[in-house]
Amino acid sequence: MPTPDSLRSAGFAGVRVVGDTHGDARGFAAALAGAEAAGLFVIQLGDLTDHGPDNPAVLRAMFAAMDAGRGLFMLGNHDHKLRRALLGQSVRIERDGLGRTLEQIAAAPDGATLKARDIEEIGRAPAWLPLGRLFCVHAAFHDGMLQHAPPPDAGQTPPEGLVGRAIFGQVTGRRGADGFPVRLTAWVDRIPAWLTVLVGHDNRSRDGRPVIMVGERGGRAIFLDTGAGKGGALAWQDFSLAEVMAERPVSAAVR
Repeated sequence: MPTPDSLRSAGFAGVRVVGDTHGDARGFAAALAGAEAAGLFVIQLGDLTDHGPDNPAVLRAMFAAMDAGRGLFMLGNHDHKLRRALLGQSVRIERDGLGRTLEQIAAAPDGATLKARDIEEIGRAPAWLPLGRLFCVHAAFHDGMLQHAPPPDAGQTPPEGLVGRAIFGQVTGRRGADGFPVRLTAWVDRIPAWLTVLVGHDNRSRDGRPVIMVGERGGRAIFLDTGAGKGGALAWQDFSLAEVMAERPVSAAVR
């Protein structure tokens, strides 16, 4: 996984953190092209596919960025489910979500290659990524993640413990008026003052812009899912290496 020092040694000026893509190939291409022009390493927060118009194109673009050493993607719940479906395991398939992705991959001329590569890459995608004063995770933070490296096989195993928190967040079991699960955000209060957590998964935006929450300890959470692939635009946030590498205050140690 990248570190601030490795990014600097590779010549990157900073990072671009991209929210849930969900098959929005046009938006993702723009995000990648802009990042390359600005010398930014791309971290996509998971949920590459489902819902959007061109899921295979998103996968091709992500794998090309990975092959060029210009980016990676985090493990999201949709990615984890896609891998299981591609392996023939029994999963619930929503027609306009995972069903659309599976149909598009099957119809693509390079479908077999995409399937094999997707199984491989999802199987080793990081469930969380500490990066200096930034912390990237698909759904929700837990301060235990600061003490433990993500399992190298998180994408291949049942999502339990910290991995379950990372890709599903905290759920209530209820659904809101929009039909989506009601999720808790009490975890924001556990973010240390020196840390900014970047998450996707939960679209809390009402105006197309990312939502920022500040917790009781002074840490921030930036919610970058703004509905890409579901009628909204793709969002991203850029950080210079100076912002990423700023020293952690001594008084802000994890409690």
